[in-house]
Amino acid sequence: MDEVKIIGKKAKLASAQLAHLNSDQKNKVLLRVADLLKEDTEQLLKANTADLKQAAEMNLKGAIVERLSLSPEKIEGIAEGLREIAQLDDPIGEIEEMKKRPNGLLIGKKRVPLGVVGVIYESRPNVTADVAGLCIKTGNVCVLRGGKEAFQSNRALVKIFHKALKENNLDPHMVQLVQDTSRESAVAMMRLNDYLDILIPRGGAGLIQTVVENSTVPVIETGVGNCHIYVDEAADLEKAVRIVYNAKTHRPGVCNAAESLLVHKDVAIDVLPAIGTILAKAGVEIRGDKGTRALVPRAIPAREEDWGTEYLDLIISSKIVASLEEAVDHINTYGSQHSESIVTENYSHAQYFLDRVDAAAVYVNASTRFTDGFEFGYGAEIGISTQKLHARGPMGLRELTTNKYVIYGEGQIR
Repeated sequence: MDEVKIIGKKAKLASAQLAHLNSDQKNKVLLRVADLLKEDTEQLLKANTADLKQAAEMNLKGAIVERLSLSPEKIEGIAEGLREIAQLDDPIGEIEEMKKRPNGLLIGKKRVPLGVVGVIYESRPNVTADVAGLCIKTGNVCVLRGGKEAFQSNRALVKIFHKALKENNLDPHMVQLVQDTSRESAVAMMRLNDYLDILIPRGGAGLIQTVVENSTVPVIETGVGNCHIYVDEAADLEKAVRIVYNAKTHRPGVCNAAESLLVHKDVAIDVLPAIGTILAKAGVEIRGDKGTRALVPRAIPAREEDWGTEYLDLIISSKIVASLEEAVDHINTYGSQHSESIVTENYSHAQYFLDRVDAAAVYVNASTRFTDGFEFGYGAEIGISTQKLHARGPMGLRELTTNKYVIYGEGQIR
């Protein structure tokens, strides 16, 4: 597709300038964008209202609309994230592992930008600002391809970044939005090897799988979150009820929300009815095994596919397990390697869970809702990587960099 190729060419040219800006120059842009977000809140909300109107016409509901919606508070949160990114140490230019070889060569690693980062994502306008902010800070140009449901909001946000870049005499093509939201534009980005250095999909399982299977550009896989809370036999039950409620209901449409509950058989009778009651008040549907249904009569039968489903809705699967080992095996079988949590007061059980569960983020006595770049102190994240190369978990500044070896010699030859 011509539009995508033209954007790629402009991005590659802009990357030469952005890669060599100093920290003060990059921070100045980020802080200006944060100020402009506040100044242009009315325009952003107007653009977002147009998107929400279109979403209603498309009969979009639930989690998609929740992720799509902006408010003055959300816009201020985006701005605060950019301010926090500006305050973080700039990883670019760091020299690591400088060592002298027996032949006199001095060899070290220097942290450098990836280059041009492409992101294909769905209905979350905040991703536009998060990605652009993190990329500017790390000297990476970004090419953004959002979904049609958020197009007006994304375009308004990118205009703000362009304004801040121009005010600082910088190339606005450092942040670019693909105007075409068709499937063809996404496919074109997957084939943009000459201009993109990395491609990151953010969205549902279908989008991520499509990009992973079809992209010829290197991909970092993010986001699908079938997250579990395991209530151990040694759990503080009041704490368990609080954690399950938060993890499921705080924002059910995000990838770090809990989708499955596991409860040890020795405490099930004491805790499951309480969890069932509090979740019922929040409108949560419980899909449970036979043991769960005996203790929570309103629960409906769980099917095999429920154990591996990311609902992104007010639904949770529930199973009673006989042991910690069974809980860990269940999580490693059905989980998506995103975020998992154990509620326990037993140190050995906590350590076993931390050691044996295979996930990007593993918690003890805390909600999975904390798996987030802002909560981890990164200001924002470009995504939650659920793979093991080259990044895992919330992707902040360092995950958007790579290494360059720098070698100092004094005329050595081999």
